[in-house]
Amino acid sequence: MKSPLLALALIAPTALWAETDPADWDAVLEVAKGQTVYWNAWGGSTATNDFIAWVGDRVEEDFGVTLEHVKLTDTADAVTRVLSERDAGKDDDGAIDMIWINGANFASMKEAGLLYGPYAESLPNWAYVDTDGKTVRTDFTVPTNGYESPWAMAQVVFMYDTVDMEPVGDMNALLDWTAAHPGRFTYPQPPDFLGTTFLKQALVDLLPDPSVLQDPATDDNYAEVTAPLWEWLDALTPTLWRDGTVYPQTGPAQLQLIADQEVDLAISFSPGEASTAIANGQLPDTVRTFVLGKGTIGNASFVAIPYNSGSKEGAMVVADFLMSPEAQAHAQNPDILGYGTVLDMAKLDDAQRAAFDELDLGIATLSPAELGSVQAEPHPSWMTRIAEDWDARYGVTQ
Repeated sequence: MKSPLLALALIAPTALWAETDPADWDAVLEVAKGQTVYWNAWGGSTATNDFIAWVGDRVEEDFGVTLEHVKLTDTADAVTRVLSERDAGKDDDGAIDMIWINGANFASMKEAGLLYGPYAESLPNWAYVDTDGKTVRTDFTVPTNGYESPWAMAQVVFMYDTVDMEPVGDMNALLDWTAAHPGRFTYPQPPDFLGTTFLKQALVDLLPDPSVLQDPATDDNYAEVTAPLWEWLDALTPTLWRDGTVYPQTGPAQLQLIADQEVDLAISFSPGEASTAIANGQLPDTVRTFVLGKGTIGNASFVAIPYNSGSKEGAMVVADFLMSPEAQAHAQNPDILGYGTVLDMAKLDDAQRAAFDELDLGIATLSPAELGSVQAEPHPSWMTRIAEDWDARYGVTQ
């Protein structure tokens, strides 16, 4: 049996060298023509699924690349698939060509040498990306080093029904509100990413100095740093929807609870999600959004290409299209996704910028100024341990 380190050493040349040099874009386009790209991406949202279908139509029209959306409920499933293929010696033409990935999953794949690259900063549309004002070169504190390319910006907001409540300024105020209005708030059950994001947001807001979260968690500091979170959750849990004995499984399920008037407040990682949901008739038009006084967590969504993809060129074409002004403006439209853009408006020409300027972001979307400060994502090691501890303390079986 090969040792893990020996196995990684054996695949290293494959991970480092491309079939086609990403910097030779004409060659990439030529090879990509006729390829099929299997994009493994979360499939729990109709709006997201429709956007990916639109991307597939566009890359087929312009580049002759076929895009197949493999709908995931958990990105870790794709990571496990690539790892299994490597262990089985399938170092080429793997089942996955592109993954919507973030955080711990990216860190794990990068560390294990399971990603193709670097490619991201060779893509033509990288020239438009805001590399100074947005976190597009780090992913949960981990440098991307060109092994994944950004396609959307996210920031935590809280959606609330103005008929039932006013915004709260911090997590302690949220606790006071839930104590006064028991059963009117909940959050998706970890390890759902939105549920774990809520836990991270709570910890960041509760700590006087959250910068400690930028370094990996250690056995020496984990218990002390996370103590305020567990104390706060112990007080919050009995005040939750159905006394914290059951949780919605996903973000859309949580959204439905607002629509059904079972709760008054929900967390979102998309500043435009509420406006999109109102436009689609999923939420009442009295819903608005707010952020916390010290700011809320923000990050970029990325795509990455497994080292053993057989359609790396096609995947790069899709990744590049996702960063195009056309795709970015389409994604920011609240009638489509309402996602924040990764682009720097100052780098666009007048016509490209006009496509963004003409967007009506919707009645529930905060302006960039109103979104305020962006809090950095903690190192992935914190979330891994917090999710495990949350399950042990509060986890329930659906």
